[in-house]
Amino acid sequence: MARLRATIALLFLVFAGAPSLAQTYPDRPIHLIVPFAAGGLVDVLARMLGEELSKAFAQPIIIENRPGAGGNVGADAVAKAAPDGYTLLMTSAGIQSINQFLYKSMPFDPEKAFAPVSLVADMPMLVLVRSSTEIKSLQDLIVNAKANPGKLNFGSAGIGTTGHLGQALLAHAAGITLSHVPYRGAGPAVNDLVAGHIQGTVDNPPLVLPHIKAGTLTALAVASPRRLPVLPDVPTAAEAGLPSWEVSSWFGVAAPAGTPPAIIRRLQSEIAQALLKSTVRQLFAESGMQGSGNTSEEFGRFIRDERAKWAEVVRIAGIQPN
Repeated sequence: MARLRATIALLFLVFAGAPSLAQTYPDRPIHLIVPFAAGGLVDVLARMLGEELSKAFAQPIIIENRPGAGGNVGADAVAKAAPDGYTLLMTSAGIQSINQFLYKSMPFDPEKAFAPVSLVADMPMLVLVRSSTEIKSLQDLIVNAKANPGKLNFGSAGIGTTGHLGQALLAHAAGITLSHVPYRGAGPAVNDLVAGHIQGTVDNPPLVLPHIKAGTLTALAVASPRRLPVLPDVPTAAEAGLPSWEVSSWFGVAAPAGTPPAIIRRLQSEIAQALLKSTVRQLFAESGMQGSGNTSEEFGRFIRDERAKWAEVVRIAGIQPN
């Protein structure tokens, strides 16, 4: 009986202390792990978010770049960190919902290792061709590909990337065959498309917007339910006749599993507020990104839905784990 009373008293102290935990957190610097190289899009997003969170928390947000294995290296460091809210992950679609289908072994279980905090940015993908070709619409592309099965070379940032899987889903939805050309990064693929060495690509808006505005590349469709404000003349895939093609890259914040709910709620609230700042909204609008700031529960459901979708896309693409 004495042990039972002690257990009840301990639980009372834990739950009674939850509000104060959120109020005192954080009382020291927070480390935000970016599992990709410095200078890339994820790094830019993390530093922008870190700057706003640093102001809100009155504590430094230390950005640490730990690239490798499609994001798994940095993610593993967070998965094994203390669940106290002081080590966070700038996570991605690959880490949470794709890599487990591409790698024979994972250093962590993406379904159990993390506590979702909030989705930060969602980037619908674009299908692109050179502006100088005779292909002027998504239907033109489909007709051309059906007349020349396997002869249209589409580049991507590499095997298993969202660009690769996005084009695999496009080909499946349209009933066409595209030849995949993997590159070491999206930049070289886009450069080769501009130079005419390949015929198309599927990629995120930020990298290709300068080429679209310069008139060298044409976006045939955006894989989202709504047009992008930065590209109002580009139809959605549904408007272009392919309603089943919806795909995007996304990035969010996650914490180690077991992080106290009060801390998760505090982080989510401040992230949502940061995404409302005018400078952040302007960056998103100019880059073709869509801000979110959804709740932990909503982000968790989103990840589960994405995991089911990408598992099917990897199967369609015929990618074998390595």
